[in-house]
Amino acid sequence: MSIVIKRLRVESLDQPIGLDTEQPRFSWLLDSELQSQRQSAYRILVASNTDLLQQDIGEYWDSGEVVSDRSVQVIYQGNPLQAELRYYWKVKVWDETGAASEWSSIGQWTMGILDQNDWKGEWIGQSLDPEIEFPPSLYLRKEFVIDRPVKRATLYGTALGVYELHLNGSRVGDEYFAPGWTDYAVRTQYQTFDITASIQVGGNAIGAILGTGWYAGQVGMMGREIYGTSPALLLQLHIQFEDGSNHHIVTDETWTMNTGPIQYSDMLKGESYDARKETPDWDRTGFNESDWQKVYRFERYVGKLVSQIDPPIRITESINPVKMWMTKQGTYLFDMGQNMVGWVKLQVQGLTGTQITVSHAEMLQDEDTLYIENLRRADQKDIYILKGEGIETFEPHFTFHGFRYVEVEGLLDSELTLGSVTGRVVHSDTPSTGSLETSDDMVNRLISNIRWGQRGNYLSVPTDCPQRDERLGWTGDAQIFIRTASYNMDVSRFFAKFMEDMTDGQTPDGAFPDVAPDAGWFEFKQKVVKWFAPDNAGWGDAGVIIPWTLYLMYEDRTILETNYDAMKRWVEYLKANSTDRIRPDYANYGDWLSINADTPKDVLATAYFAYSTAIFVRIAKVLGYADDVIEYSALFEEIRTAFVRTYMDEKGIIQGDTQTVYVLALYFGLLSEEMKPLAAKRLEELIQQNGNHLSTGFLGVGYLLPVLTENGLEELAYSLLHQDTFPSWLYSVKQGATTIWERWDGWTEEAGFQNPGMNSFNHYSLGSVGEWMYRYMAGIDVDSEQPGFKHIVIHPRPGGKLTYVKANVESGYGLISSSWQLNDGLFSLQVSIPVNTTATIHMDGTSVRVPDEAVKMGMENGKHTYQIGSGNYEFISQIEKVMKVT
Repeated sequence: MSIVIKRLRVESLDQPIGLDTEQPRFSWLLDSELQSQRQSAYRILVASNTDLLQQDIGEYWDSGEVVSDRSVQVIYQGNPLQAELRYYWKVKVWDETGAASEWSSIGQWTMGILDQNDWKGEWIGQSLDPEIEFPPSLYLRKEFVIDRPVKRATLYGTALGVYELHLNGSRVGDEYFAPGWTDYAVRTQYQTFDITASIQVGGNAIGAILGTGWYAGQVGMMGREIYGTSPALLLQLHIQFEDGSNHHIVTDETWTMNTGPIQYSDMLKGESYDARKETPDWDRTGFNESDWQKVYRFERYVGKLVSQIDPPIRITESINPVKMWMTKQGTYLFDMGQNMVGWVKLQVQGLTGTQITVSHAEMLQDEDTLYIENLRRADQKDIYILKGEGIETFEPHFTFHGFRYVEVEGLLDSELTLGSVTGRVVHSDTPSTGSLETSDDMVNRLISNIRWGQRGNYLSVPTDCPQRDERLGWTGDAQIFIRTASYNMDVSRFFAKFMEDMTDGQTPDGAFPDVAPDAGWFEFKQKVVKWFAPDNAGWGDAGVIIPWTLYLMYEDRTILETNYDAMKRWVEYLKANSTDRIRPDYANYGDWLSINADTPKDVLATAYFAYSTAIFVRIAKVLGYADDVIEYSALFEEIRTAFVRTYMDEKGIIQGDTQTVYVLALYFGLLSEEMKPLAAKRLEELIQQNGNHLSTGFLGVGYLLPVLTENGLEELAYSLLHQDTFPSWLYSVKQGATTIWERWDGWTEEAGFQNPGMNSFNHYSLGSVGEWMYRYMAGIDVDSEQPGFKHIVIHPRPGGKLTYVKANVESGYGLISSSWQLNDGLFSLQVSIPVNTTATIHMDGTSVRVPDEAVKMGMENGKHTYQIGSGNYEFISQIEKVMKVT
């Protein structure tokens, strides 16, 4: 048989549990040893048990033979799905010749709680005095008896705050900071756990540790108790017995509570843990709870309870320090060798009552001193008090830090070794999908820094930084980096959740927020910062840019449908708050942290007004809203005309005359064909006048190299990539950076640390150059007419100092590879194209040698173009001019 079905997924997940999507989407991977293989039809069966499927019966859905080459995001069209039930499915496909594959293996998923009224438990916890700034974490427990064999046990849990579950002496799941950060006034996510294997006939004990988290703890610069004062827990255990009966264990007045060793655990203030107050076996049966109290029952939650969309936060890696030394102050300093996000596992031994303080920082002020000025009001310290019983191990529970260096103080009677500290790398567990490697070690370090910046800042929301008193979901940072993020990792579900955060924070008149979840930022901004505009150009526009990017990268039409009305309100908001299609010069962020090149804010805002409108037109076309296509196409033309009339003179000079104004005008399609060369030439001149250095900030940097490349300035693009003097990407690499800095001038050789009030050394925005590396340097791109890499564009641009580039991208259809080598003008390109896709190959040079299967399509912009199907191929050409950058 020509095609084999490999991996089955539901909602982009392997065998998910607890879905509350009533029409889930199916995807499958195809494999073949033959070239140019495509699916011509499929048949999906969905049943309530495997016996029916093995008889080829799908009583919930039998799609029949559907003539279609679609193998990702196929929407369920069967009978209504029932809450909390498990479903099984399989698929078979036909190739282009009409030959059928074997049936796939059987996949499965379970539905979650679909009706809010089906939550039977009560919200429980402790009513806290709001004057207590750092309350202790709460321990809650209940014992129950199972008197007959269990078929399935499913635990649903959530909290206003953060929680950790325990059952019969063991931790349930590997998630951290559940249920994640949302606008709790609107929605809270719940988690689903299959605990069948952990339930035992006889006595059982279930417990939870409850912390303040984002709900009642410190959030950003806005303070604490943004959403509420007292954390609350809601659990519902559904037990299905072998005899067909059901039983529920829920949170109610029968639960008990107490405090324990966690004196406090706060996102921004760290944790204090007194091991002397541990209560062993609190999560087991038979525990003496005579000094425990009855729980407090809170009023019913008025928001929506939804199944968790985004990947859970997990420990994804453990790393060991590369160096340890004793300071002159008598403390121990550890260098983890990598700026990371999470915490450290500490193994120590000492006398009872000894207080150990573990401090975290990204940089050193001097050889023996942590640099902590940039933390502002955050306090990256964990305190551990020993119980004095041999080797003790400590890891915090409800806090995280951004750091490379760790200082341990307080040990007087024992010594530490390198093995005493282990770094725990923590982030939303978005699967890795992309890799890049080049012949240049400095560029490879930059690639690593970009990935580590993404890992460290994708933690429930795309935070700006992980260390200071901020850690907010800045929308501008998110939109400029999302294309890079989508190459590096599968962020489809992560950003589907973030779009809910954005729409939850959208104002009634249509303005998207600067940060999501809003977390009181808008109110804070009005009262303290005095920035009264409810939106900011390049930030609010994330509400349109993010869904469009998810559609391009993942063929996710649902994200467009779900957010269409919100995006339309945004464009209407911009329209209503413009004069003659020009956006006002209010106190927005501009091209944030540009270097001596302040782009006029009205120019930038008007350009983004046009860009959001243009993207909205594309979305309306995809969804078939013909009237909106006509209306908003006309609006875009009006904005474009106003932009040129207002800001560009006859010589092609755009008001502000910064690199960013030309980059945005070109990338956003604001200029006529006659104007484009003038703008590109002026951009080139500005870069050259700046000593072949960039000056762009957050909003310009992501589009800079793509604009140069698309306008025939590839050598200049490579010159900027390889530049290693300030300001440049490689300048920070040369200074030893292991993540992307917030500021080009975060630290300079001449002046040391800059602006400690805003100086993060793990801030991913300027790493948006990663998109150019995948799309242009390696040459792997999507086709907007066939998104999700259904049709792949392979168009590498060799240049600079590079002699080879290797790139892989795991798409919804399978692995895409593009690897090229350049040796004495001989250019060779190896590509791998997954089954059920096609690709267009663009080749430079002359004397092109191509595989027999490649179909010559002609010449496009001086490049040879070929069409290929799935498989592995090699193309070779002679490039007369080998580009070099010195």
